Amino acid sequence: MLKVSSATVATILAIALYFTLFWGFDALRILTSPTYGLEDVWRSQYVFGVGRMFGLAPVALLQLAAFFGTLKLAVAVVCAIHLVDRLRSLAGGKPASEVLEGGMALVVLISVVSAGPAIWSQNNELVREQVIQLVLAGLAVALCMVERSFRKDADLVASVRLPEGASFTPWR
Repeated sequence: MLKVSSATVATILAIALYFTLFWGFDALRILTSPTYGLEDVWRSQYVFGVGRMFGLAPVALLQLAAFFGTLKLAVAVVCAIHLVDRLRSLAGGKPASEVLEGGMALVVLISVVSAGPAIWSQNNELVREQVIQLVLAGLAVALCMVERSFRKDADLVASVRLPEGASFTPWR
């Protein structure tokens, strides 16, 4: 029977844990701050960049920062749900990798929007941070697709039954 490697599952779990912890803490920092994280100029530079591109007023910048904080919290919650689903699947069952793929789609969206102002302002450190997050999200989605492919192949092999009394010998 075909089975996906444990390294693939461990990598998916590690990426989900990364986004749960780091994006969750960042979202909580943003959402509990009176200025929605805009006091940290380094981490909120993408909000200022997007605000500059659209000519946003100060109140709209606060709303935009709160929106990004909410999106980051949503990604962290989705990844946490996937971690719980993975732990539940150890007892039997199949994990729903589509949940994690949806969260990674949000990561790609946020990272691309955040990378634009970083590239525009020629800030290599912020661009590198966004590229790392894009690579992690892409790797997680690719591994989820590989896992789903192996699961479909295993289900197909398990569903094929030979007629009574028949045998199968390859390369005869």
